[in-house]
Amino acid sequence: MAVHHSLRTPVVASRRGVLAAGATGAAALLAGCGPSSEEAAKSAAAAGGELDTSTKMKLKVWESLLGPDEFIKKAGEKFTAEHPSITIEFVNVELGDLVSGGHVLGVTDAEALKKNVIASAVTADTWTDGAVYGYPVAAETYAIFYNKALVQEVPKTFDDLMAFGQEFNAANPGKYAFVMDAGNFYYTFPFMTKGGNRLFGSDGLDEKSPNLDTAESVAGFTDFQKLREILPVAAADLATDAVDGLFASGNAAMTLSGPWNVKNFTDKGIDFGVAPIFSLAGESDPATTLSGIRTMFVSAYSEHPNEAAAFAEFLTTPEIQQLRVDITGMMGSSSSELTYSDDSATGFASQMEHTFAMPKIARMAKVWDALNAASANIWNGADVAAELTAAQQAVLAD
Repeated sequence: MAVHHSLRTPVVASRRGVLAAGATGAAALLAGCGPSSEEAAKSAAAAGGELDTSTKMKLKVWESLLGPDEFIKKAGEKFTAEHPSITIEFVNVELGDLVSGGHVLGVTDAEALKKNVIASAVTADTWTDGAVYGYPVAAETYAIFYNKALVQEVPKTFDDLMAFGQEFNAANPGKYAFVMDAGNFYYTFPFMTKGGNRLFGSDGLDEKSPNLDTAESVAGFTDFQKLREILPVAAADLATDAVDGLFASGNAAMTLSGPWNVKNFTDKGIDFGVAPIFSLAGESDPATTLSGIRTMFVSAYSEHPNEAAAFAEFLTTPEIQQLRVDITGMMGSSSSELTYSDDSATGFASQMEHTFAMPKIARMAKVWDALNAASANIWNGADVAAELTAAQQAVLAD
């Protein structure tokens, strides 16, 4: 069983880790088989008890490399300092579908978790049975990258963006004020969120209500289509690689992207900043973007579920969330204020306050093809309402 869960969109994956305890638990996970109903019941029943502070034990934590590994090791040392009988061991492996396979336990104290982490992160780990199954430790979304040499003040509203675009394009032939992948629903999603409209409902779990063709979504995507006035390029020529290249070469003043491009743009010598995206027409807050949440789960095979849950919850506390930020440079999921060492992380953290967790229901798999096509067609001039109605029908088709 893999333990590095990828909820992949066309451009970004969110990663998840798993906590288990003891060699038996690890072997069961790696074998890829689910627990028997009796084993699961015993583990679940045990999860509500007191910590065993007298027995020497080792908790294995599965996470990814290049930052999260060092974080788990440092956080483990601090946890062991508080609980000397419990040691933490980092293991790097890949994650499969743990919840639907019955491989992880639910959170025993969801209310305490909700006090530690932002609401969108809890929503991301709340499943169709209403239970919370994970401990969010980091988050990821996209925002506006802007070239400081070309942008004095980042547009905060859609109208401001349009005005800036007209003026910038006229003064800078061959360059663009704003570029984005117009045929990728990961990036066009914000336009359907006008008026609080949400994909599959407020919790992302209502399979019968994609809400793609609502009046709010039509209005938002109509504004999206207007952006063609300041970016007169066909959707086929605005794929992610092409858009990234325009910004990296200094030929675009702003673009919509995520933390995965920080190193790329830095290496290209662009002096950039990151800011929340513009508000939609008639609204005041930054438009809502999709977010991916990095989450720790407690294995249903764990010999020490109480202790594993205690460590997972420990990772969500303000002090340890700050430690994770300091080590990895990634955004935390804490509801408390965190300090970021670079401006780009601060910009993404600001946008995280206006995000919607990517729905994890099975019908989400139908959304990408339908909405990628609809986004491209709308950008290229097709009727907005007709395209969104067709996309809604395609997503709901069985």
